[in-house]
Amino acid sequence: MSELKLPKLPDRTPVKLTIVLSADLNQALREYAARYEAAYGVAEQVADLVPFIVEAFLVADKGFLRIGKR
Repeated sequence: MSELKLPKLPDRTPVKLTIVLSADLNQALREYAARYEAAYGVAEQVADLVPFIVEAFLVADKGFLRIGKR
């Protein structure tokens, strides 16, 4: 075992995932991106926001956290 305080870093290899969205969900994500731009003054593409939206959802899902994440 290492004497370092910092543990071995997790795998950070990005994974490309292709999904199909309903028209309503696509519109909601576009609206979210517009509100994000209004709030922060920075335009972000929906595809760049989605990973953070999904992560925020999982972190807030108490049931998911109870059974153990990752």
